[in-house]
Amino acid sequence: MNLPEQPSESGVPAESQAARMRASDADRDEVADRLREALAEGRITPEEHAERIDVVYQAKTYAELEPVLSDLPPERAPRPRVELRKDEPVPPPPPAQSPNLVAIFSGVERKGRWLAEPTTNITCLFGGADLDFRQAVLSRGEVTVNVTCVFGGVTIVVPPGVRVVGSTTAIFGGNELPEDDTTDPDAPVIRLTGNVLFGGLSVKRKAVGEQGGHRDRQRERIERRELQLERRERRDERRERLRELRDERRRYR
Repeated sequence: MNLPEQPSESGVPAESQAARMRASDADRDEVADRLREALAEGRITPEEHAERIDVVYQAKTYAELEPVLSDLPPERAPRPRVELRKDEPVPPPPPAQSPNLVAIFSGVERKGRWLAEPTTNITCLFGGADLDFRQAVLSRGEVTVNVTCVFGGVTIVVPPGVRVVGSTTAIFGGNELPEDDTTDPDAPVIRLTGNVLFGGLSVKRKAVGEQGGHRDRQRERIERRELQLERRERRDERRERLRELRDERRRYR
């Protein structure tokens, strides 16, 4: 409880003078409210609360009220924080998969939580491959993706903070790499090697949750088209229903 400040005109400290001042009913009610809060928070027991309430309503000065709250935190002081959240256990690494991905007149993909070996080999012949590294577990700080693509396409998605180093050779094709978004020398590195002939290699940087890969974009376009067709069918049904109502109304005129 904060004592009112009073000027000291004698040799007695102002704090001692304030402690001898008479307490009002409002002061006693304020202390009683603080004790009820302490009881609700479990800081004092019901027996202690009853004993202190008796002292509060028998107190005549601030000096008699002060000891009642001396072992309780100030009203506006920051309360100790109790951390209820437990540390989440680290999940085990995902099972190892073949480091060789082959797509011949077909498609292959690897996404979700998967283990990226030190070297992953991609072979595409009239096919496509999608690699999503956003939730991948890297076996070491730098991994290599070796690409051999002929008349095909390879799409790679990496999360922010991962450095991509490209050293692939494109012949009648193209390579699209993102710019670095980190200066951390210890950032994970994905190194791209190999050859692209009459094909393309595209690396996109996306956060977890964003659409990644041309297949997701194609699926999104299909769903949007289906929604448009559904709306158009509903609109045509409403128009047909209105036309029938008008014809019926004309017949009864």
